[in-house]
Amino acid sequence: MKILISAYSCEPGRGSERGVGWNVACEVAKRHQVWVLTRPDESKSAIEAELATNPNPNLHFVYFTLPFWQDSMRLGQSGAMQIHYYLWQIQAYFVARRLHQEVGFDISHHVTFVKYSAPSLLSLLPIPFVWGSVGGGESAPPAFWGDFSIRARAYEIARDISRNIGQRDPLVKLTARRSAVVRSTTDDTAKRLHKMGASHVDIVPEVGLLSEEIAALNQYSLPSLRSVRFISIGRLLHWKGFHLGVQAFITADLPDAEYWIVGDGPELESLKKISQASNAANRIKFWGRLPREETLEKLGESHVLVHPSLHDSGGWVCIEAMASGRPVICLDLGGPAVQVSEQVGYKISAQNPQQVITDMAAVMRKLADKPALMHQMGKAGRQRVDDNFSWTVVGDKLDALYEATVTSASVTVV
Repeated sequence: MKILISAYSCEPGRGSERGVGWNVACEVAKRHQVWVLTRPDESKSAIEAELATNPNPNLHFVYFTLPFWQDSMRLGQSGAMQIHYYLWQIQAYFVARRLHQEVGFDISHHVTFVKYSAPSLLSLLPIPFVWGSVGGGESAPPAFWGDFSIRARAYEIARDISRNIGQRDPLVKLTARRSAVVRSTTDDTAKRLHKMGASHVDIVPEVGLLSEEIAALNQYSLPSLRSVRFISIGRLLHWKGFHLGVQAFITADLPDAEYWIVGDGPELESLKKISQASNAANRIKFWGRLPREETLEKLGESHVLVHPSLHDSGGWVCIEAMASGRPVICLDLGGPAVQVSEQVGYKISAQNPQQVITDMAAVMRKLADKPALMHQMGKAGRQRVDDNFSWTVVGDKLDALYEATVTSASVTVV
């Protein structure tokens, strides 16, 4: 088939949105002819360098950006970039329409940004359209807002206003209605998409790992269990919920255990205050922001990942932990709740902060007391990643989706 992909963010060797755009395009190009719409200012040099080293005759990139706003990165990933992204989507339609007249695509697919509240006008082409995975419909439960600073509450309010505006945008609603299939990262986003008019919504995580990344993470064995180490990794933002993890560790009262936090951000000082006010301060270690290799080394020196995010569409660190054979403790919210099963970790119900702290502390004690359970969950985690979260598996599933979608559209036309 000839497939048109929209990937506003796309770059080899990267994670997050850029990695999603690149890896989806590469996997699809193993099976089909692929044209990728992307912008030149973010990653063109990296893409061209990679293709020069590893040519792929099935993969074609079409670069364009707004003629009056060529440097989308100039103002960072602020609200300004979101405006650029919106306008770029409109321009993408005209580029795609002209390209479709030349190539004759069988199907189109919007890949990045992974955002449900902005349109993708590729949906207007006269061919089947797949939207996503898209996310962003998750919210921190109101019971947890009491722990937020004024600035954090302002962020949540602004985020909610922005999403509500997006959901009412006629172009976004049109995208939802014209999608043959919408792939949603979470159940929360799926519910919003249905209300916007989407008829076929599948829950599909946006995350994936390369086979070589999985092989490298598989090499990590659990360290000595004489001192169990819990670890949290990521930006120290209010909605990441690290304050819940720290308080749970303090409540667990495990004198031979440690809690490591890898990352930096605006909540660092607040987390340090919580730690210093406890009798566990000497067992809670803040490593700061580390390069990826060092971060994974710290994961390899730990036993259990603690990821208490309050609204997270993705949660890449969860699948990295599972691939390394570490049980995961997360909240039963957002993307991590989709990725983590009861065989590989614990999903804590999120009713209120004290309940989460109490329940998470109980799970920490349980894992510290049962090394065999830790090993069992670690083994199941590795298998779950192999079965669901390698980019090769993602590519196989997309191939089946494209075939089914095009076939269904052909039957409908007949």
